[in-house]
Amino acid sequence: MPALSITEAEHPVTERIAGVFNRCFAAALNTRLCGGFEEPYYRPAGAACPHHRIEFTRDYPASALHEAAHWCVAGERRRLLPDYGYWYAPDGRSAEQQREFERVEVKPQALEWIFARACGLRFRASADNLHSGLGPSDAFKEGIWRQVRKYCEEGMNSRARGFALALAREFGRPDPMDPRHYQLAELA
Repeated sequence: MPALSITEAEHPVTERIAGVFNRCFAAALNTRLCGGFEEPYYRPAGAACPHHRIEFTRDYPASALHEAAHWCVAGERRRLLPDYGYWYAPDGRSAEQQREFERVEVKPQALEWIFARACGLRFRASADNLHSGLGPSDAFKEGIWRQVRKYCEEGMNSRARGFALALAREFGRPDPMDPRHYQLAELA
């Protein structure tokens, strides 16, 4: 692996990711990506904060990209609700709850994979149910891969596309919308 450049050493990856996001969306959509939190959360603008805030866990690049992906998937009305009004059950989900979690996580995790590729980072599908001892199901991983291919071949919303391309420019990476960059075997 090549040594980090001065720019990379001075600006950790998460700062660069947040910087790209904020350049893309702070002025246009009054939304900022912010790290350093114990848990990820989305806070719409209000009395406590004049801008919408996407909070990601500590300084984890995967958390920053995952939370940005949720924001890109959320429609205009959902972006006015705390945590987008999404259903969420913590660790210890039943098998039925886990299937539902995987169903709703396909699109954001597909975008997260595209964003990770744009940064030159490895993507790992997340079942987010550590207490169960189960990883992501094969069907879930295949669903993510199929959704990535669909995004690459049919397109995605302008927020997701703009962010992916801006990340690729920032990190000097090739077009993240090229479907040849994504292989199901990578998720094994």
